Amino acid sequence: MKKPLVGTLLALLLLGAGAAPAAAQTVQQARPAVRAVDFAGTVALSNCSGSVVRTPGSQPADPALVLSNGHCLESGFPAPGQVLVDKPSSRTFGLLNSAGTKVATLRASKIAYATMTDTDASLYQLTSTYAQIKSGYGIDALELSATRPVQGTAIKVVSGYWKRIYSCAVDGFAYRLKEGAWTWKDSVRYTSACKTIGGTSGSPVIDTATGKVVAVNNTGNEDGARCTDNNPCEVDESGNVTVRRGINYGQQTYGFVACIGAGSKLDLSRPGCALPKP
Repeated sequence: MKKPLVGTLLALLLLGAGAAPAAAQTVQQARPAVRAVDFAGTVALSNCSGSVVRTPGSQPADPALVLSNGHCLESGFPAPGQVLVDKPSSRTFGLLNSAGTKVATLRASKIAYATMTDTDASLYQLTSTYAQIKSGYGIDALELSATRPVQGTAIKVVSGYWKRIYSCAVDGFAYRLKEGAWTWKDSVRYTSACKTIGGTSGSPVIDTATGKVVAVNNTGNEDGARCTDNNPCEVDESGNVTVRRGINYGQQTYGFVACIGAGSKLDLSRPGCALPKP
């Protein structure tokens, strides 16, 4: 997992915190960008990155949601097989504007959902509504895409923790991604240009053509080790293992759309909802 403050500050000293982001992908003329990708709507957690997100059906008066990783929880990593639903939380998040400047502190009312089983994701419900965030700070939530991303999609990984944007593309998908005790399904593999670091965990992965969130950044193979902590490996349908040193990954988020109903209520029994259940 891309944990912050574990070798990250040293890495920045060695590599340069102000290093230029990777070259942006060529914009496809057939799919013009709907909006520029910037920091608006992203958040900084105490130990990770995240973003204020909504579904296509979200209403202005609904409580806002923040997306991050399951391994970014204030209580520590969920155990394999553990799924948390509707757990009280008063965690705070630093809301960023388009320039990456903190404009507000948002507060959670609960952890609506979190797990590291099959995926690595957390959803916090806030005490603020989408309308309150928009009227108070002029910032819209990022929309979760309802469809699975495809290979070759140009993406940006936007870290609120480091205020850095990484540009690359979807290189492909890992049938299973295994890291230590945890296994994730159908993970997004980035091309090598997205050299994400500790603290970028939980960053939204944004399709640059639609401006929608297609995944949440979560890990990468740091040392070339095989299936260990901080060194995930890919496992195919036949059980063959592939190690890709220096390659980073995210977990798809389209599956959340079917599970979130009116009032930002997460309902794991909704038709089409396939998220892991407690």
